[in-house]
Amino acid sequence: MIQKSPSAPDIKLVLDWEGHIQEASLSDVFAGEEPADWIGVSWGDTVRPSDEIHLSRILKDARDQGVSSFRQIVQRLPSGTEAPIEFTAIRLDDDHRLLAIGKSLRAVTELQNRLVEAQQTLERDYWKLREVETRYRLLFNSSREAILLLDAQSLGIIDLNPRAVQVLGLPAPRPRSADKGKFLDALTPEDGQAFSRMLRELRERGQSQDITLKLGPDHHPWSAHAGLMTTGDKEIFVVHLAPAGGAALSPEKERGLPLEDLVERGPDAYVIIDNQGLILRANRTFLDMVQVGSEAALLGKPLGRWLGRPGADLTVLLANVLRLGAVRLFSTTLHGEQGSEVEVEISAAGNQALNPSHIGVAMRDVGRRLSTEPSPGGAGQWLDFLVKQVGKTTLRKLVDEAVGVVERHYIEAALALAGGNRTVAAELLGLSRQSLYVKLNRYGLDGGEEKGEAKGP
Repeated sequence: MIQKSPSAPDIKLVLDWEGHIQEASLSDVFAGEEPADWIGVSWGDTVRPSDEIHLSRILKDARDQGVSSFRQIVQRLPSGTEAPIEFTAIRLDDDHRLLAIGKSLRAVTELQNRLVEAQQTLERDYWKLREVETRYRLLFNSSREAILLLDAQSLGIIDLNPRAVQVLGLPAPRPRSADKGKFLDALTPEDGQAFSRMLRELRERGQSQDITLKLGPDHHPWSAHAGLMTTGDKEIFVVHLAPAGGAALSPEKERGLPLEDLVERGPDAYVIIDNQGLILRANRTFLDMVQVGSEAALLGKPLGRWLGRPGADLTVLLANVLRLGAVRLFSTTLHGEQGSEVEVEISAAGNQALNPSHIGVAMRDVGRRLSTEPSPGGAGQWLDFLVKQVGKTTLRKLVDEAVGVVERHYIEAALALAGGNRTVAAELLGLSRQSLYVKLNRYGLDGGEEKGEAKGP
């Protein structure tokens, strides 16, 4: 047997010309293992089947060239435990024997595993940070208060939400712009001095009294409250602005009507989305309809996720609101997370006539009403006509005419919903554009240019 020594490799194997183990030795790294159990066993039977090709290459190179290159093999130890080993083999001059020497890679493998775990942890932390940043941006932009972030040294505006843009009468902030102006430039000299005193008091005492500032083109009074936070080595003032004494409020609130409470408790679902269809606010009725427990679970998610025709309904809704400013009585289905389905009529309007940044969407449950109301005109009249043809024509011809009536009716309805856009209409009908064009030609509906798309060659 080969004797163990402190400087010996982790594994030594003396092999015959065919690769059978004649002698074996293990270092203290593998304390408790019995290398004698390997004697007489083929080396190939003690490694993973997938590594046999590497082992064969080691033996062949040692026999042919006298020494082999290093190769990594998963060695199965006498106890059954597997260990990654880096082996090389040399040819011995006596009796055509080979000597295989191996170094354990357990420490390297553990370091690699730790590195992978650290990388995965960093990636998870990164995505958590992105999620927090997204939620912060959604709350920041949808806040009813005007919020500004000011550099504590220069009082330059670092960021401000849409409400602050409206209050101050400033252009919307540009993220990569180096010049965002100073808040003091929007104040009168007297208000500027009062604001500076408030910030000095905040620095000295850690808190300050609220002050009233006159802001905006109409110089409405606003109550200003400030806080100080530190990010790294930079200090930032967070300034909250709220209407003072009811000034600059909507007419409804000036009359003392709790508009927001009424919408929140109303029987109709109400959602506020941005111009990409992402949910910013939702009332309790909408949460019940889609079977979601909290508003926070909806924020930042597309409204189209819960509409009847994923992708198509939201596309039609946004296209019409952005083009016309409002949509009325748009019929679809609202799907709940637990499998419920509610027939709804949607009305929506933007916060401005064209290209709105925010859109209010009201949804009314009309399932019971839809099940009891007769179909108005159009298709209903055609179906009455078809019923009267019983006995006057064959069943096959009657069915073909009925299919034609239904197809034409649904194509006209889809075109109306899509505002004439044939691509969107095809999505609503579940057809390809080519199939829709064939049917338009069949029913004589292909007159006029298509809306919302460039005319083809």
